[in-house]
Amino acid sequence: MNITRVFEVLEQQLAEYPRQDSLGAKVKGKWITYSTEEYARIANLVSYGLLEMGLKKGDKILTAANNRPEWNFVDMGMMQIGVVHVPIYPTLSADETLYIMNHAEPVMAVVSDEALYKKFSALTPKAKSIKDVYTYDEVEGAKNWEEIKKLGEKNEAKHKDKLQGIKDSIKTEDMFTMIYTSGTTGVSKGVMLSHQNVSTNLMDAIHYLTLDHTDKVLSFLPLCHVFERTVHYGYQFQGYGLYYAEGLGTIANDLRELKVGGFVTVPRVLEVIYDKIIAKGKALKGIKKQIFFWAVNLGQKYEHNRVNGAFYEWQLNLANKLVFSKWREGLGGRVNMMMSGGAALQP
Repeated sequence: MNITRVFEVLEQQLAEYPRQDSLGAKVKGKWITYSTEEYARIANLVSYGLLEMGLKKGDKILTAANNRPEWNFVDMGMMQIGVVHVPIYPTLSADETLYIMNHAEPVMAVVSDEALYKKFSALTPKAKSIKDVYTYDEVEGAKNWEEIKKLGEKNEAKHKDKLQGIKDSIKTEDMFTMIYTSGTTGVSKGVMLSHQNVSTNLMDAIHYLTLDHTDKVLSFLPLCHVFERTVHYGYQFQGYGLYYAEGLGTIANDLRELKVGGFVTVPRVLEVIYDKIIAKGKALKGIKKQIFFWAVNLGQKYEHNRVNGAFYEWQLNLANKLVFSKWREGLGGRVNMMMSGGAALQP
C-alpha cells in the first residue's frame, strides 16, 4: 500500500497487521496496551467529538505533552477531520509558548499534566485565539480529553457519515501539521507540512524499518520533532507494537522488559549507554577486565563486509560470546537502532 495522506497508516495497520498491542505505555508501574481496533475506535470518537464542538478543516489545535498513546488518539482524531496539529515542546519558556500561541492561532490546547495546565491557563488570557485548555492527566478543575471522546460517543450516529466524507475530501497537498523550529536564528518559525510532505518521506524511508510486523519498538524522542514523528508513523504503517518509554532514565530497563526489536535514537543517548558500559568494565578486576577491554578494542576496529579477514572474524565471534552478548541481553536482546542524521544500526 502506498499512502498519500498520513491517517492512512492506521487504516493500513487495521487492514494488514492488526495487533493487541498497537500502542503501549507504563501507567503506575504496569504496561497498558491498546489494540489496533481500540486505537482506531478512540481516534474516530475524538473526531466525532471535535466535530460536535464545531471544529472544522483548517482549524488548529496546539498540544504540549510527553509521548503517550493519548497523543496518537488526539493526533489521529484531528487529522481525520482536517484539523491542523501544532505540537510543541513542553519545556518551552512561557514567552516562547505564548509567541507560538499567538502566531499559530489555535482554537484550543491539549497538555499532559497539572504543571503544564497551570502554565497554559496563565497564558491563555494573553492568547488571542485559544478558548479552552484540556489535559491528558486528570487535573482538578481542568477539562479532560476524555470529555471530547465521550462527546464523540454520544454523537457518533450524527457524525459517522460526515467523518468519512471529510476524510475522502482531504487531499495529499492539504496541511496537516505545523512544526515550530528551535528559534536559534530568532523567534521560532512555523513550518507548514502537508500530508504529501510527510507521506513521501515516509514511503521513501520505509525500507530502513526492516523489522517483522510482529516486533515491538520503543519510542522516547519527542513526538513534536519531525524525525521521531515521521518514523512513528512508519512504525504504525509496518504494524509494529509501539511502546513509549517512561522517560530517558528508564530506557535501558524498558528495553529489557519489552525485548523490543528496535528504536530510533540520537547519538547522545548512545553515548550515555556506552559510558555506563565502559564504567562497568573499568570496575572489573584481573582477567575479566582484560577480556572486556580486548573486546572493546576489537569492536572499535570493526568494518562491514568482513574486510578485516578471517582471523579478525574468529576473534569477533569469541568476543560476541564472552562480552557483547551480555551487552545485548542488557538491552533486551538483538536491537535495531536508527539515528537521527545517520543510518540504521544493527548491533
